[in-house]
Amino acid sequence: MTAIKHALQRDIFTPNDERLLSIVNVCKAGKKKKNCFLCATVTTERPVQVRVVKVKKSDKGDFYKRQMAWELRDLAEVDAKDASKENPEFDLHFEKVYRWVASSTAEKNSFISCIWKLNQRYLRKKVEFVNVSSQLLEESVPSGESQSVAGGDEDALDDYQELNAREEQDIEGMMEVCEYAISNAEAFAEKLSRELQVLDGANIQSIMASEKQVNILMQLLDEALSEVDTIEGKLSSYEEMLQSVKEQMDQISQSNRLIQISNTNNGKLLDEIQFLVNYMDLSKGHIRALQEGDLSSSKGIEACINASEALLQCMNVALRPGHEKLMAVKQQQHLFTELRDTFARRLTNHLNNVFVHQFNHFSHFKMTIPQFYRSSCMSLPGHDQSSTLSQHMAELTLPKHNPLHRDLLRYAKLMEWLKNTQREKYEGLSRTYVDYMTRLYEREIKDFFEVAKIKMAGTTKEGKGNKFATLPRKESALKQETESLHGSSGKLTGSTSSLNKLAVQGSSSRRSQSSSLLDMGNMSASDLDVADRTKFDKIFEQVLIELEPLCLAEQDFISKFFKLQQHPTLAQGEVEESDGGVPSRQPPPGEHRHFISSTEKDMVRLMMNKIFQSIEMELNSLIALGDKIDSFHSLYMLVKMSHHVWTAENVDPASYLSTTLGNVLVTVKRNFDKCISGQIRQMEEVKISKKSKVGILPFVTGFEEFAELAETIFRNAERRGDLDKAYVKLIRAVFMNVEKVAIESQKTPRDVVMMENFHHIFSTLSHLKISCLETERREAKHKYTDHLQSYVINSLGQPLEKLNHFFEGVEARVAQGVREDEVSYQLAFNKQELRKVIKEYPGKEVKKGLDNLYKKVDKHMCEEESLLQVVWHSMQDEFIRQYKHFEGLIGRCYPGSGITMEFTIGDMLEYFSSIAQSH
Repeated sequence: MTAIKHALQRDIFTPNDERLLSIVNVCKAGKKKKNCFLCATVTTERPVQVRVVKVKKSDKGDFYKRQMAWELRDLAEVDAKDASKENPEFDLHFEKVYRWVASSTAEKNSFISCIWKLNQRYLRKKVEFVNVSSQLLEESVPSGESQSVAGGDEDALDDYQELNAREEQDIEGMMEVCEYAISNAEAFAEKLSRELQVLDGANIQSIMASEKQVNILMQLLDEALSEVDTIEGKLSSYEEMLQSVKEQMDQISQSNRLIQISNTNNGKLLDEIQFLVNYMDLSKGHIRALQEGDLSSSKGIEACINASEALLQCMNVALRPGHEKLMAVKQQQHLFTELRDTFARRLTNHLNNVFVHQFNHFSHFKMTIPQFYRSSCMSLPGHDQSSTLSQHMAELTLPKHNPLHRDLLRYAKLMEWLKNTQREKYEGLSRTYVDYMTRLYEREIKDFFEVAKIKMAGTTKEGKGNKFATLPRKESALKQETESLHGSSGKLTGSTSSLNKLAVQGSSSRRSQSSSLLDMGNMSASDLDVADRTKFDKIFEQVLIELEPLCLAEQDFISKFFKLQQHPTLAQGEVEESDGGVPSRQPPPGEHRHFISSTEKDMVRLMMNKIFQSIEMELNSLIALGDKIDSFHSLYMLVKMSHHVWTAENVDPASYLSTTLGNVLVTVKRNFDKCISGQIRQMEEVKISKKSKVGILPFVTGFEEFAELAETIFRNAERRGDLDKAYVKLIRAVFMNVEKVAIESQKTPRDVVMMENFHHIFSTLSHLKISCLETERREAKHKYTDHLQSYVINSLGQPLEKLNHFFEGVEARVAQGVREDEVSYQLAFNKQELRKVIKEYPGKEVKKGLDNLYKKVDKHMCEEESLLQVVWHSMQDEFIRQYKHFEGLIGRCYPGSGITMEFTIGDMLEYFSSIAQSH
């Protein structure tokens, strides 16, 4: 082992400025035996670094190589496995645990001892040694071979101490005195020994001289012991005296503790009494207000509100355990219950009376339209009844209920108290209010819609000089028909059907009761039609404007009065602190508060549905009447209804008004779709006369007027998409039915029908600039151009028929391979034959043929579209094109012949111009 140590020091550690202190031959535990050496080393330079190095013999030779090194400061634990038995296994805990088996236990112990010394010297005992014998860590390693194995160099390093400056001076002085110290060391050592003996003798004499002082010290110690015994006796007597005092103090302490407990109990009792007195005591003023308070005056209502809140606070006090067993508490709770029930009955009866009074107040001054109509007819005989009625119905408004709401809102806090304490009475009042208001609103809304329907039906009568008022009917017949709209009690009984009858009768004097594209095409929309529709639009808008604030105000009132706003509440049983810091509890199960959640939203919706149950029905009836008077009214209604639905949703998407208008909007949209479908169906059913020319089809003109009307109505509208879809459906139907009529036409050529109508459609779409119909506009232009060209070619035909046949033969020969300048040598196509054919078409004959052609075209074309000159100009261009084609063939096939046509292009232009001017 010594030889290996020297070899390792020489070959591995000396080049790295390291000293090898200890070595152990090991192999890894549990694996194939591959021996290596663990070496403990220190650096020769300061600061000293201590390492554990793993050295392994190379596989290719007999030399050793450094395989791995760990810093000793990274070593956390050394585990020797067993401190009492010899065991060669040990573990070193670095960043992970390395398990080793030493070749012998002695080597393991020597290596661990070296590690312990290095730890003591350089690391200040940071490494923990486990299962290591304490003797191994404390004993000094003997000299000899074991010392060398365990690291004798390190022991020498530990014993060596450097001389300080004073010691160096003393030694130098001594050596100067003894100049021979260096040359004769034995003489120097002998001298030092003699001086040491002299010093030892002086020390012994000094010790013997101090014996007398030792005797004196012993005497003093004896005296001190006797004094201690005396003091101990006195302390014992004092202890006996203090024992009796201690017993008396214990009795006094026990008495004080009992007094303290009594005071604490009295304090707690006082707190409980003060708690009950403070939180369960209702003042006489509050009791008087609850029993006799005036619920009709503002001061009385305020006093009742304060008293009810104080009562609720007292009833909701969170009693502490045991309070409910006290007789006084039971009596007070009974008093509170009686006061609550009494005040709830008084409040319920008073609010019922308020509802009845307010209902009668608003109902007393109402006069229904049938009553007013009959009274006006009966009180003013011979007077123009329609003018009187229109004068009194000039303002289409609904009564406002702000005074009623303002009066009732004074009781809002009392209603909240009733809701929290007497749920059944609260719900009963809710039903009572809803019943009264349902009857009130039903009568007002029906009267309001009846006025709107009469005004709406009057748009057709007034638009035609008020023909409805001047119909040949007697006054009694008029009165009888008017009264048929209502029952004898003044309530509406079938107003919708009767008013629809009035509207139909009033509009029967016009061309039709409902508009269509076909009707609009047969005769243009007059100023009276526009005025009627504008008036209808204003009436419908006024109806919606009146309904919106009415519904919103009523819903807002219901939410505030019945306390149905959405806000968070505590769960049942939670204890909360009131404004005054009073602990309160949720009411018991029979009186618990309901959560303000979707349930209360449903309650608001149900109350609104009940109160305004007639609005949706009346709106649908009004819409049906407007649609029956004029189907195009659905356009106005769609725009207005969409705008009001959008506005209502922005205010409150879940409101009754938003939901109701949304439902009605579905009906309006359905009527709009039905209107569009009706126009398409009428296009498909159109029939044309077999004896007259077609011209511009009525539904084509009708589409133009419909589009102009729709663009005016839907300008900046929210539902522009619905109109765009309708446009596409209508224009496709127009295209299809124009082609259908063109095919069926017998009097007018198909190309003329297509050309004129598609030209009209193209002009209309170009004028209106409807973005969604841009594709159809281009298609209409394409169809117009194609059929114009087709008609020109078909009508012009071959005006120079024989000449045309001649040159077709020339072109056939050229196509067969005959050179153009050799065609004149063909027998059938020589110059003589060409001159013969040309002489058959002098200018006079050509002009006569063109004049007949103009008359024929004039019979086909209609005056509305003014396309005759366009067609005639196209025919001129086509004729000139054919003329130039013939001249080109003559120039190429008969060069130098001098053959020309009997007329020139200038003659042709003069012929066309003179014919057009003459007609």
